Amino acid sequence: MSDKDPGDIIATDPREKDDRRSLIVRKIWNFNPKDIFTWELAKTVAMGQFLASLICGTAVTSQYLASDYHVDAPMLQSFMGYTLLCLTYTTALLFRTGDGNMFQILKRKWWKYLLLGLVDVEANYTVVKAYQYTTLTSIQMLDCFVIPVVMVLSWWFLKTCYRPIHYISVVICLLGVGAMVGADLLAGRDQGSTSDILLGDGLVLLSASLYAVSNVCQEYTVKHLSRVEFLGMVGLFGTLISGIQLGILEHTNVANIQWDWSIAMLFAAYGLCMYTLYSCMPIVVKKTSATAVNLSLLTADLLSLFCGLFLFQYKFSCLYMVSLVIILIGFIAFNAVATTPNPAEPLGQEEGVHGNSYDTITKQEVVVTVQGEEKEEVILN
Repeated sequence: MSDKDPGDIIATDPREKDDRRSLIVRKIWNFNPKDIFTWELAKTVAMGQFLASLICGTAVTSQYLASDYHVDAPMLQSFMGYTLLCLTYTTALLFRTGDGNMFQILKRKWWKYLLLGLVDVEANYTVVKAYQYTTLTSIQMLDCFVIPVVMVLSWWFLKTCYRPIHYISVVICLLGVGAMVGADLLAGRDQGSTSDILLGDGLVLLSASLYAVSNVCQEYTVKHLSRVEFLGMVGLFGTLISGIQLGILEHTNVANIQWDWSIAMLFAAYGLCMYTLYSCMPIVVKKTSATAVNLSLLTADLLSLFCGLFLFQYKFSCLYMVSLVIILIGFIAFNAVATTPNPAEPLGQEEGVHGNSYDTITKQEVVVTVQGEEKEEVILN
């Protein structure tokens, strides 16, 4: 008869299971909502909704240009935003010294940022083109494809491991999107074209995949390199690529625009919203993650709808409010618990949800648990 491994005896000891149960009970008993619903979480939610409001601004200005002035020049709109990025952040890189100088960066990684700029420009362009072939409902539903793609890419390249609560939170947010789409159908807002639904849906999925690649690259760059470097390179190559594409595809449309101060103000408002969005998004991504930012942006369509109630006489539905609440609950739940680094990677290399390493969060949890046990021992004694 062979001897049993002492490790197996310990692993199957009923007393250990009882200890684990009691530890879980103590954690639940000592749970303090203030440990989760902190000012950091409140700031994260607020910053996410600020980004969503900027996307709402781009949507409203684009709607005005298309409906009231019959302007069809999405690449010109994007070109203005990239140009503003180039004028500020690329210029800042130009005056840097050492390895952070623009020429040093281009010498080492020009082809990487060229591909990143191409991905970002085409992500913006393909989703706008999708409106010519498919419906608003399809775009709203399929655009959520960006979230699972971001999660997969983050797991594969950034070594991010998600807890069960994160998957549950994503499902909750997607249920909120479903409620929003249902409200649109009930309100008769299934707008768009049906000339080639298959092509339009394919463009939406392509755009979502490209956005996911861009967002994950952004997260890596701002957490390991520099926010200014990311924005400066995207501004430089985005301006070049969108400018070339503008000259090839939209030169006729731009020439036919009947310019006046209203159209100029709408273009300026779109450019400023896009510039502010690109400038602030890396800050939020560095503080949270690309997945969390995309979850927060799910409310952008709802904010646009609320604006449309007053500006474009949309019909109101209570499902819109239900959808907003559901999405916010999912977003808060996702950010309330830190994502963990891959166990195969050394602890402390990946950042948590609020900019802290998971190692630090683990130490805090241990301290809280030990303190709770000490208090319980004092009471028993």
